[in-house]
Amino acid sequence: MSQEILINVTPQETRVAVVENGLLQEVQIERTSARGIVSNIYVGKVVRILPGMQAAFIDIGLERTAFLHASAIQANTLNGGCRDSDDQDCISRMLHDGQKLVVQVLKDPIGSKGARLTTQIAIPARYLVYQPFSSKIGVSQRIEHDQERRRLKDMVNKLRGEDEAGGYIIRTIAESTNEDDIHSDIQILNKIWQGMQQRLADARPGDIIYEDLPLALRIVRDMVRENIERVRIDSRETWETAIKLARELLPDLASRIEYYPGERPIFDLYSVEDEIQKGLCRTVPLKSGGHIVIDQTEAMTTIDVNTGTFVGHRNQEETIFKTNLESAQAIARQLRLRNLGGIIIIDFIDMVDEEHQLQVLRALKRGLARDHTKTSINEMTALGLVEVTRKRTRESLERILCEPCPVCSGRGVLKTAQTVCYEIFREILRESREYEVDRYRVLASKPVIELLLNDEQESLTGLQEFIRARVELQVDTMYTQEEYDVVIT
Repeated sequence: MSQEILINVTPQETRVAVVENGLLQEVQIERTSARGIVSNIYVGKVVRILPGMQAAFIDIGLERTAFLHASAIQANTLNGGCRDSDDQDCISRMLHDGQKLVVQVLKDPIGSKGARLTTQIAIPARYLVYQPFSSKIGVSQRIEHDQERRRLKDMVNKLRGEDEAGGYIIRTIAESTNEDDIHSDIQILNKIWQGMQQRLADARPGDIIYEDLPLALRIVRDMVRENIERVRIDSRETWETAIKLARELLPDLASRIEYYPGERPIFDLYSVEDEIQKGLCRTVPLKSGGHIVIDQTEAMTTIDVNTGTFVGHRNQEETIFKTNLESAQAIARQLRLRNLGGIIIIDFIDMVDEEHQLQVLRALKRGLARDHTKTSINEMTALGLVEVTRKRTRESLERILCEPCPVCSGRGVLKTAQTVCYEIFREILRESREYEVDRYRVLASKPVIELLLNDEQESLTGLQEFIRARVELQVDTMYTQEEYDVVIT
């Protein structure tokens, strides 16, 4: 599979596109004015403890206080940790108001929620993640072969030294790597931790003691692997920094990082800009003529599969199966492209054949196997529903690029002009019972006024006769379709 990474850098934002076989699969955006803070480490201060939720709010110097759950507190760092999930005094024993502690960000602030924190500090490098308050050596679950897992654990045990404190997690990318690469990571991580300890000595609540790399450099560190053909960067300054980092971490792959000086915008290659715009649409068409509908809500995302104009060639079951199979592949891509996280409910078209159900699930799992974000897929229910959970650490593409509509307040629908007309009638009746006046003026949008003058003219005349008052109509171009005012004149 041909894979390429395009990095577009401007003073305002950095955008990264992952392209597979000429088709956009993933987009990451980091804006200068609102950089992501996942993996950053702060000195925080406890401002409020919630025993009923087994959690605390921590001030780390951001606009909103961050959230720390008892389960995210390292057991050996604060009074033994929580061993019993039903122990309501657990959080109160470990923390107290005003307490100073070192925390790391697990999730960016999302929507109205503050950042999610942990005291289980983890510092990432290319092949390893260092955990200074742990002593264990873990291996990524994506490294499946037992022999390779043992080899890597033995290698880290050997290289880290007997007197060295702290534990390591061996990342997926470390599979088949050699001792030199692992040893280099250990040295880099130890150096970072020593620098952090020096900064901690004089740090105050709200101070940041470790900041993760900018997006472009994180991509070089975490995503550039043997299967990446090349990385193109359209900023010479960022390219030079990336090359320097690559020569330290992955000298064999540094030659694949290229500076793109072309006059044509880099995101116009492979129609990336067009695909981003499509990623904001509610409906995603399928090649067969079917389509999927994606609705993102606060609690979950729902995806509905429809046959659309696809009528098939043999029978109904075959038509439904082909539509579901095609949609499974499209859904896997859309989850990555839109960065949809949390609970995702997929409503496939009902299939009678159990083998067809299994094939659709396998297609969905294959599509998500290339996803760097942790996902979990449950079995299909009798109603054709599949529940998928996908780890959410940052805002979705829609939440980054869009805001709730000021006209519909984010509902996605507007009241019809007819509905607003009837609301106006009720408001005039309400006013007529309270005040004795002989004239009212209605200010509303053009569609509403036009409806009152045409289709609803008879109703308006009847209302005037009933209340024994005159109703004047006036268009206000500043009003949306749902807005109106009834003025007593």
